Amino acid sequence: MNPPPRIDLPMAEGPPPERADAARNRRRILDAAGRIVAEQGPEALTMNAVAHATGIGVGTVYRRFGDVASLLFALLDEREQTFQAAFLTGPPPLGPGAPAAERLRAFLHALVDRVAEQHAMLLAAEIADPCARYTSPPHRALRIHTAMLIAQLRPDADAATVADFVLSPLAPSLLHHLRTDRGLTISGIKQALDQTLELYGLD
Repeated sequence: MNPPPRIDLPMAEGPPPERADAARNRRRILDAAGRIVAEQGPEALTMNAVAHATGIGVGTVYRRFGDVASLLFALLDEREQTFQAAFLTGPPPLGPGAPAAERLRAFLHALVDRVAEQHAMLLAAEIADPCARYTSPPHRALRIHTAMLIAQLRPDADAATVADFVLSPLAPSLLHHLRTDRGLTISGIKQALDQTLELYGLD
């Protein structure tokens, strides 16, 4: 059996090289946003609040990040890079070297943990722009990786679309509902995900 083709994922990464003053402004904005989230919660994060905290004009804040959702995703970027490194080059079963079914299960379980750990910021970003998560480079990387594993397990499947279906239960709003309103534990959510994989024939 031939190995699957190499797929270049759209990595979560820092911004391209920029002028020193622009880089300083970006760092000041992110630092201020991080302080606001840490001290008051992500719901307190607004472009005006960041502008006030930094002394940078609100127009500049908007030009650098566009909206609150983009700013929240930028704050999440460093942790996203760590997660991507784990499933791309880390040890199995999350990283290469394990069968595709084991990798897919380990990947989804790790993703549950990541969303749960950062649920407040991810939920705030989803509320600010419900579609942003689907078009962001980090989510595209998750979808491509999931589709690659599905294609190995089910060559006849529309792997890209099935990947969207498989990832949809991990939307921050749904996990929030399952944990807060339904009272499910993290282990219970992972067990239900395993059952979902069985239903899809991906176990």
